[in-house]
This record gives sequence, structure tokens and C-alpha cells, in this order.
Amino acid sequence: MKNLFSNIKGDAFGGITAGIVALPLALAFGVSSGLGPTAGLYGAIFISFFAALFGGTSTQISGPTAPMTAVSMIVIAGIIATNDGDVNKALPVILTVFLLAGLMQIGLGVLGLGKYIRYIPYPVVSGFMTAIGVIILLTQILPSLGYYPKEDMEFVDTFKPQAEEVILENILKEEAGEGILVLEDFKETLNRAHEISQEAILKESQTLAAKEASGALGAIKAFPKAIQSINWLELILALGTIFIIYGFKRITKAVPSTLVALVVMSGIAVGFGLNYRPIEEIPSGLPIPNLEIFTSFSISSITPYVFTALTLALLGAIDSLLTSVVADNMTKTKHKPNKELVGQGIGNSIAAIFGGIPGAGATIRTVVNITSGGKTKLSGMIAGVMLLIILLGLGPVASQIPAAVLAGILITVGIGVMDYKGLKAIPALPRDVKIGPFKMSSEVLIMIVVLLLSTFWNLVYAVGIGLVIASLMFMKKIGDLTAERSDVKALKEEAWADEGEFPSNLKEEVFIKHLKGPLFFGSTSDFQALTLQIPETAKTVILRLGRMQYMDQSGLYAMEDMLQDLNKKGIEVVFVGLLKQPKYMMERIDIIPDLIPNEHIFNKFNDCMQWIKQNIKDKI
Repeated sequence: MKNLFSNIKGDAFGGITAGIVALPLALAFGVSSGLGPTAGLYGAIFISFFAALFGGTSTQISGPTAPMTAVSMIVIAGIIATNDGDVNKALPVILTVFLLAGLMQIGLGVLGLGKYIRYIPYPVVSGFMTAIGVIILLTQILPSLGYYPKEDMEFVDTFKPQAEEVILENILKEEAGEGILVLEDFKETLNRAHEISQEAILKESQTLAAKEASGALGAIKAFPKAIQSINWLELILALGTIFIIYGFKRITKAVPSTLVALVVMSGIAVGFGLNYRPIEEIPSGLPIPNLEIFTSFSISSITPYVFTALTLALLGAIDSLLTSVVADNMTKTKHKPNKELVGQGIGNSIAAIFGGIPGAGATIRTVVNITSGGKTKLSGMIAGVMLLIILLGLGPVASQIPAAVLAGILITVGIGVMDYKGLKAIPALPRDVKIGPFKMSSEVLIMIVVLLLSTFWNLVYAVGIGLVIASLMFMKKIGDLTAERSDVKALKEEAWADEGEFPSNLKEEVFIKHLKGPLFFGSTSDFQALTLQIPETAKTVILRLGRMQYMDQSGLYAMEDMLQDLNKKGIEVVFVGLLKQPKYMMERIDIIPDLIPNEHIFNKFNDCMQWIKQNIKDKI
């Protein structure tokens, strides 16, 4: 805390800029979640402030994110459906789940589990992030077309028979709870059934219609109906928003294009008095705690959602710590993973109490903060305060924002969150798995499995299945390699036998590093620290790779990042003893020869020494 005010000017500018960038996203994520724009704004305010204050990444800006919102949307829809479609009735349970998720995150941090996040392999993360993008894209197509299933009466009417069944089932459950035996007192059941109004049936039908069209699969099913009843004004507002977001970036990046799109398109809609659909009203007063979380709490009401809360906690942990790694790479610092989880948990817990949706570390907002001058926790706290000031001063104004504009913003978020690096690598990766008559890369298989299961089934189950498949495949590969080289033993970091005659006058300029064992998703964190071990005086780095038998996709990209970093510093890298599989992987994405030319690859250390002596003659 002593360094909190060491960079006030930079932190103020970084925090204010990040807060402005966060505003349209917070509103959009709130609407997308199903709880409305206010929930998104409250989440952004409290998570940003408290996660920064108590977290372990100095420059991180937190708030609602695409992955957290995608899961929250499913959680919220499910709980509302079990509460007769009544949002107010379901809200205490929803917020209790969010609060429980925050407390679980605190527990993960206290137990020291943050360091294990690094063991999630790249294909799993790639498939997951691409699925998040696909889900957001599909779910925002309907509102961008101006189609809302609950308002399509022809569609809603098809659910009336099912609605009557649901209502009758609820009557039977009520009677069972009251100890009434239906077969003995059937008249009571009939009396209650006769009291059901057409309004109640319509409301239940609308709930079922909305549920049927929710999620990625629901959006696909409802798409033909949406096309038949396009609201052209809403579509033009959404397309105009998308056009400005992408177009304005080509003019300048000094002003967030998302904010420009929000202001311009909303201004056109309001200024010309267009008959558009606005977002829900945003209250202009101070946020008030929702005490129903505590007054209506019961173990029985929350028990069915314990695993759901754990899902959110784990996803938030992964999302935040991945962003922390990005921040580390940009600032050349080292975050504290367990402290970061505690901070995120506190932020999510407080946000839940005030009615906000959960969030995590936000990569884009964190990058904006760093590039704008943010260096300490103060920047994240300022971002939260900035959003609170906007809420208090501009709440009624923000309520006039068209819903289609936020749908357009979310479509660009969905496009941006996909992992294009992983998708582009699909044709280049080695096909080492045979499925029937087809051969494909094991990395690609994992990514596709996670992508499909996440999009059309369950996000967290998909990640779990992806981890199991990745682990089994990794164990098989390592088992095969161990069988081939069963004499390999663990070695200490010390000079190898053929390095004994290395000229002492070169040791300051030539740095030798031994890599022993596979470079895979579990070892990339330690490998990334290699750059920090290199002395400032070094001009050449020799990587001895004769005992690195295997490299997976995570290791491949870690190697690429390190080589690019050294290349920027003007440090030459040479390989000694590069084995077949790692060489093949690096050739597939052109690390060889783009970053490491073939003349920098040697089979034996003596050959490498000859090259060193020829290229650093003045030191011999």
C-alpha cells in the first residue's frame, strides 16, 4: 500500500480511460445477462474497486467479462425459470449464488490454489474462448434483429399447453407440501385449477418461449422466425454501431471506438425521435444492498446451486489469472495469484450484495489502463469510482440507450474474444491422432471438443472434459517418449561435460541454458521466466535442447513469445541438439526459419562453439 500513490497522474489517466472503456461493456453485459444494465454497471463499479484494492495484480482492471457473463446468463435464466419467470422472486437466489461464488474464490486463494491455473493447456483455453465468442454472437443476433421471443404472440401461443401442464404441476406440488392427498380431495385441485387466469397462462407461456430461445442452440432455432419479422430500425442501429466500432479504430485509437459508437448511435436515435426499443431504466441514486440475500436465505434454497457457484468461481479465477499473465508480460512484473483470487472474490461478493453481476480481470480494460499510464492498484480503484460518478450523474441519460446498440457492441465483443491464433494454427499442427479413417492433431481435437461442448451444452463440463482428454493424451505421449529414452534422469542446472572448455572471457556475453524434459502446458510458466534469468550483458543465448523430447502447443507459443522478446532486445539465439518432434512443431508455424535460421541450429555443442568463435572474434 505504501506505493499506492507513487504514480498518481498516470494511475488517474489510466483509471479514467479504463472506466470510460468499461461503461458500454458493463451496460451491454448487464443486458445480456438478463438482470438489466444496472446489474452490469454495479458489477463493474464494485469489482473494479475492491478487486484492485485487495488483489495481487497492480495494473488489473476487473469487471463483468464475456466468459463470466455467458455463464451468468445461463445461471440467471435457469433460476428465473424455476421461479415462475418472476425476476424479483428469483433475484435473492441469483445474488446468493453470485455471493457464494465470490466466497469460494476467496477460499481458493486462501488455500493457495491459484498457482495451479497454469496447468490448463492452451487448446482447452482456445476452445473455451472461441466458444464464448460464438455464444455471444448467436445470442445477440435476435436482439440486433429486433426480435424478442416473449413478444412474438404466435410463438408464445405454441407453449400454452405446456404452460398449463407446468401450472398444474405447481398446484400438485403445493398440495403435496400442504399435506393434501389429490386422489382423496380432487375437488380442491379442480377449484385451484379453475382459479388460474389466462394472464397466468400467458405469463408462463412467455417464460417457456424465452427459455426455448435462450442460449446458442435456442437462438439458432429462433433465427428463422426472427428473419421473418425483422425490425429494420433495430437492425440499422446495431449495424451502425458495429460499423463505427471497427471504422473509428482506423482513424484513431486515442478515443475508445466502443464509446464513440454508443454516443453517436444513441444520439441519432434520441435526436431524431426514432421509435426504438430502449434499455431498462437505470436508477440514478447510490447503489443499495439487497438484504433479501440474508433475510430469505435458507440452506435448502441454495443447495441445488452450490456446483453452479463453484463453476463461476473457477471460471472467474481462470479468466482473472490469464489476464494477470498478460499484465505481467506488458509491465515485466509478477502477479501474486492467490492474492489476486482473494481480491476477485471480495469484489464479486460485494458486487453480489449490491445486485451486480459477477466479473473477473478484463484483458482489454487492463491493456488500456497500462498503455494509458496505470501502474498501481490506484488505477483500478479510480476506474470503479469513475463508473460510480457516471451512474450518479448520467443514470437517466443512459436509460435512453437503444437496446440494439448494446447488441451491436456485444457482437464486436464476441468477434474479438475468439482465439484466432489457435484457429489459424489448425492446418499447421501435426496430425498425430487417428479417428476412424481420419487423422487429426490431438491439440485440434481437444479444442474442437471444448468448443462444441461449451457452445451447445455446458461451459464448465466442457473444460473438465477437455482437461481429461489433454491429460490422457499427454500421459500417452510422455509414456511413449520415456519408453524410447528410458535412461533419462533428472539433472541439476550445472555445466555439462562438453562445456568445460568454454572460454571464460565469453561468459558475460554468451548465456547457456539447458532445457530438460518436455516443454508442455505445465512447464510454460517456469519457461517464460527464462528471459528474466538472462544477464543484461548477454548478446547471444545458447539453448541446449537435446533433452527436450516433446513440445505441445502451449510450449510452442511460449517458445515463440520468448524468442520474439529476445529478438526485440537484439539478442541472438542458437539451438543445440534440437530433437525431431520440437523441430517439426517449430517449423510448422515458421519459428524455424523466421526467428531461428537454420544456420543457428547445431547438432553438437562443439559445432556451436566454432560458430561462436567465428562470430565473436574480438573476444577470443
